[in-house]
Amino acid sequence: MEMKEINSDLVCNILNEIMEYELAGVVRYTHSAMMVSGPYRLPIVAFLKEQAAESLMHAQQAGELIVGLDGHPSQKIAKIKETHRHSIKDILEESLDHEIHALNLYKKLLGNVADRSIYLEEYARGLIGEEEQHSLELKAMLKDFG
Repeated sequence: MEMKEINSDLVCNILNEIMEYELAGVVRYTHSAMMVSGPYRLPIVAFLKEQAAESLMHAQQAGELIVGLDGHPSQKIAKIKETHRHSIKDILEESLDHEIHALNLYKKLLGNVADRSIYLEEYARGLIGEEEQHSLELKAMLKDFG
């Protein structure tokens, strides 16, 4: 299998988009964790804090890859929409939307690194798997809300 040339500028732009979105995820999940109330507060707050920590880790990973590709990591954060809807169902639905958008960013990355860099391809596939897993977890959490 012949490897094609990687477009570092394009890949760095996508990685910056991922980094900005993951940093927004840190803020979104941290805010959501503060807004949860009711009898299921503790496990959902723990879940959301875990998601915030993971988003930070994902942002850092993307930034490290950008530096490795001779790019410059962004200091921006993707726009976060404040809906002022803070029921558990709303928070979980917004979280699911967030995960699906992140999943699509990693798929965009995969499309631009496949057959060009095994390392970046494996990275993208791994993150796609994680985002798919989170989406499935959120869908399962939303089942009781009908």
